Amino acid sequence: MPSKPYLNFADVTKIAAAAQAEAIANNWAVTIAIVDDGGHLLSLQRLDGAAPLSSHIAPAKAKTAALGRRESKVYEDIINNGRTAFLTVPFVEGMLEGGVPVIVDGHVIGAVGVSGVKSDQDAQIAKAGIAALA
Repeated sequence: MPSKPYLNFADVTKIAAAAQAEAIANNWAVTIAIVDDGGHLLSLQRLDGAAPLSSHIAPAKAKTAALGRRESKVYEDIINNGRTAFLTVPFVEGMLEGGVPVIVDGHVIGAVGVSGVKSDQDAQIAKAGIAALA
């Protein structure tokens, strides 16, 4: 039977700390969500000043990236390019940039979703968190 890596508590802690550091360094009030490969929430941090709604958006972005095995921006681009029927895809709510999959040895083992600033800045924070695993 094949095996694959997975996110453990230490990994989640590293990702969360690095993402938080990136947000704080830029003075960005955001929510950071980390999910496993099935989109199940492992960590949620709502930094001071982050809008309450961001605590719903960040996990949705992360879940979308984990289940889709690609950045959530891909889905935003599909919709913005005219394929609005994609909005009816089941189980996918966070179709905005800011959800980034965590990939180890070719396996998607989870994702990070960020919400609270511009979408490209959300993605920047998520990628900074993921880089802590390297």
